Amino acid sequence: MNALTKMILKIFSSPKIDMQESYKSVRKFQELMATPQKENYRILDHKIYSEDLTHEIPVRIFHPEEKISDELVLFFHGGGWVTGSIDTYTRDCIQLADELGRTILAVDYLKAPENPFPAGFDDCYRVTDVLINQPELSGITGATELILMGNSAGGNLAAAVSLRLRNEGKLLPKKQILINPVTFWNHDERSPFPSVEENGYDYGLTNKKMQEYMEMYEPEEAARQSPYISPIMTDDFSNQPETLIITSEFDPLRDEGEAYGHLLKDAGNKVRIFRAQDTVHNYIFGPLTTDIVTKSYHLMKGFLDNSLKGSDSLGKKEKNQAEELGSTR
Repeated sequence: MNALTKMILKIFSSPKIDMQESYKSVRKFQELMATPQKENYRILDHKIYSEDLTHEIPVRIFHPEEKISDELVLFFHGGGWVTGSIDTYTRDCIQLADELGRTILAVDYLKAPENPFPAGFDDCYRVTDVLINQPELSGITGATELILMGNSAGGNLAAAVSLRLRNEGKLLPKKQILINPVTFWNHDERSPFPSVEENGYDYGLTNKKMQEYMEMYEPEEAARQSPYISPIMTDDFSNQPETLIITSEFDPLRDEGEAYGHLLKDAGNKVRIFRAQDTVHNYIFGPLTTDIVTKSYHLMKGFLDNSLKGSDSLGKKEKNQAEELGSTR
């Protein structure tokens, strides 16, 4: 990591930043920086009604330039359950569609603190349940298999949705990709994960910010220990989709994401965990395209193209891509 990058990260890690006071400003800044949606036959806006019919859940469909599979990737964006939208992630979703060769469907779920848990989670669950178990209600056709994918808070939502589908005896997505996922309820000195202390001050996403996001998402600390907020707190890790977990070396969430993957694997699920070296939180969806970002897309595509051959083996091509990305956990 070069000196300029470290300096910029240090600025954004200032303890003076209070997300509970500044989240609206962050939203406005993200909107200003968002890629304008141009008229494009590959992008289509759609809506799915919430289960209680109280509101519509906006979704945006991104078709790849070259489609290689009829699988549909359902994407939940990050932002601490508070910031981000399908507008601010449009550029990333276009790239995801093109890199993976699959249609991406991004969900604009309700955000905290105006709509705390379970509002955003319920939106994500509703869209997933409709697409898998009630596709006739979606008005979306042509997808044969569903893949769940999310980054950061979106990775948390994807993991929690898979657990709830299993708990309610419903069909599950074929696979899930969790990028830098939040899996635990606490990010202060009580956290059992060393990366919270090691990486919680100087790398953009701080442990202080995570605590503030958590408090906006679910104000009650005891309630944050629900497995639908903290998937690592579930008492049953069995019967989950094939899972790829990507973590970052300098991310406070690194250890909890990897721990969740190991618990899934120990319960008999097919899981691969990769730590991207010399990267920080959300590096894949950052402003720069680097060699490690390109390799990360190749890894995800390899995971989707090839089923895991048991909990510890991959196809030769995918294994080589993984070794280029960083360490296998």
